[in-house]
Amino acid sequence: MIVIGVDGSRAGLRAVNWAMREADMRGAGVRIVNAVPTWAYKAPEDAPYAYAGRLVRESATSVLADALRRAHSQMPRIEVETELLWGDPRLSLIRASKDAELLVVGSHGLDGFRGLLLGSVALGVSGQATCPVVVVREGRAQPRNEVVVGVDGSPGCAAAIEFAFAEADLRGAELHAVHAWGEPVAGFRSEVMPAAIDKAGARRLLLAEVVTGQRERYPDVKLVERIERGHPVDVLRRASTRAGLLVVGSRGRGGVAGMLLGSVSHSLLHHAVCPIVVIPVAGGA
Repeated sequence: MIVIGVDGSRAGLRAVNWAMREADMRGAGVRIVNAVPTWAYKAPEDAPYAYAGRLVRESATSVLADALRRAHSQMPRIEVETELLWGDPRLSLIRASKDAELLVVGSHGLDGFRGLLLGSVALGVSGQATCPVVVVREGRAQPRNEVVVGVDGSPGCAAAIEFAFAEADLRGAELHAVHAWGEPVAGFRSEVMPAAIDKAGARRLLLAEVVTGQRERYPDVKLVERIERGHPVDVLRRASTRAGLLVVGSRGRGGVAGMLLGSVSHSLLHHAVCPIVVIPVAGGA
């Protein structure tokens, strides 16, 4: 099941378009959801604010109906259901993710402010949902049939690589496994840096090792291994300008215990050009 969060914004409808194509490739069902405040969802009919609550619910129902029409126009044969949720939209979507294989949202919602690069809902659910979260952006150009995955050798990286291989296989796409390296960034402890940070051979070995298992599992996927010097955010953002999808783990080697979203994935959510998938770390924070 693919869950799509909508709120009546154009970004939400772009998320519907993307998710319906994904559902078609996966043979998955789709649930489109929208959330209203708790007071509006549970307003008693005799409450002073009952009329306002009814208007909020009717508006949300209309948003769901519009999204459903869009979904049916995209892929009429895909089974689609809608659901009205209650409470904070971020928490509602996180709860909904427990039964989903993918959670798809737009990069901006109606609560966004001009100048912000990412909506609060998209940022709030990434790294906290129990399934992969896809944040759909408005593409700047016709992308290549190419999936990019960021590789850093961290424990969370394995899940991102596994997802990226499976996605590339679904799409018949070329998979680019990208490892970026450079000078230690602020906040990195020197003792966790690889001993051979300045040796390209060690980098190639790391990259080869982490993709080996999935390469054997998906022999038909054309894999391109790329090692580039530079900050991971800069390297992966450049890669996203021509890709159809960017896949990253929610936390990498620089992750701090207790943080649900690492600095690299956080920055890429703001700056990646193509749709980006954030893969949760198994076991939580």
